[in-house]
Amino acid sequence: MPRSAAQQVGPIKRTWLRIIKHTLNPIAMRTARAGWGPISLVRHVGRKSGTRYETPLILARAPGGFVAELTYGPQVAWYRNVMAAGRCEIVYKGATHRISAIEPYSTEDGLRAYGPPFDLALRLLGRHEFRFLREEPSGGPSRKDAPDVPS
Repeated sequence: MPRSAAQQVGPIKRTWLRIIKHTLNPIAMRTARAGWGPISLVRHVGRKSGTRYETPLILARAPGGFVAELTYGPQVAWYRNVMAAGRCEIVYKGATHRISAIEPYSTEDGLRAYGPPFDLALRLLGRHEFRFLREEPSGGPSRKDAPDVPS
């Protein structure tokens, strides 16, 4: 029988993720909405619940979209939700961008997209799972108060 995402991570990692969710994430979400610092938001819809979520991430801007490093692997909820929906929204520097696809991205291209000093930190941490979040062809950012996720 397949294991759930919660069962695939150990108890220490699960506890760590819970602590981050309730302490650092609220601060990160406020700064991302305001467009401060390196943190962006991924707005996505739960694949089972239909609930709208916002997940703070450090994304790199790349031609045609954004690059995400999967710090906790592909079993995390935001990634699974975006893969299931095939779309999401990114709040980057306070502006909303619609994403129409998520694709594998090579380690070298991912590291290059992040640039210094993030690329060095990612190399030292042995990070190698990157994804490209392709922006809708319509391009530019929408207003800050745009709806969470396109219907």
